Amino acid sequence: MIFQSPETKIFVPDGLSDDEAFSRITHLGIGAHQDDLEIMAFHGILDCFASPDLRFGGVTCTDGRGSPRDDIYRTFTDEEMAAVRRREQEKAAVIGEYGVLVQLPYPSAAVKGDGRTALRTDLAAVLSACRPGILYTHNLADKHDTHVAVGLTALEAVRSLAPSDRPRAVYGCEVWRGLDWLSDEDKVALDVDGHPGLGAALIGVYDSQVAGGKRYDLATIGRRTANATYFQTHAVDASGQMIFAMDLTPLAEDDALDIAVFMERHIENFRADVVKRIRRLTTTGKPE
Repeated sequence: MIFQSPETKIFVPDGLSDDEAFSRITHLGIGAHQDDLEIMAFHGILDCFASPDLRFGGVTCTDGRGSPRDDIYRTFTDEEMAAVRRREQEKAAVIGEYGVLVQLPYPSAAVKGDGRTALRTDLAAVLSACRPGILYTHNLADKHDTHVAVGLTALEAVRSLAPSDRPRAVYGCEVWRGLDWLSDEDKVALDVDGHPGLGAALIGVYDSQVAGGKRYDLATIGRRTANATYFQTHAVDASGQMIFAMDLTPLAEDDALDIAVFMERHIENFRADVVKRIRRLTTTGKPE
């Protein structure tokens, strides 16, 4: 495959040729940073883990140079930090038995600005090579600008494909903003119970972040556990861990659907749910 930058890294853990590796991908994750895939796309990783028929593929879009750092990483240069993050991402690909890993070298600033066109071209090339049935990317209500930019660019790349080549499902998943606020009818609950050691290992491999001052290992598993417990108010837990996602499939199917309007509808559904409940209970509780 030809990418926009010669610094793009393709890693195939089991050593198959690139063509073979891309062609077997059934579930694809597109994340902004190293470790985003393991946080937001664990559902796909888990579905494919040790499966004879399913394979997870991952794309990271940025170079890791701007990562926060502390502890033994405090004095690392941007170049040294980028190399560490790349190695950690490859370790995760081995642990998770990914079918292929693509690490694009875009600076975060480029992803949010003039580099969007090149990124879209690269992502379209990966999608064309893989033709995954399921795509995981960032939800569009995330509070991290780079995450939202990558999610939007992933959707643009999907829309650049022929309808028959597009994923049948596209999920926008949690990282920097949880999706518990979504109304239940808008919420996709992805069951990630089982193989707790795998989930912990995939986050724990990012020592540069965990030891460097961000406890993603605790926060990620904690959120999944909280999602499962607080999902239903009047029923026992159906799962031990859940990831909430926003169904972005309508945006992948209808090029004319305005993305901002699509998001406004989700926010309005949440607003209406809150207001309706307050009014109902206020009316019920009025003294006669």
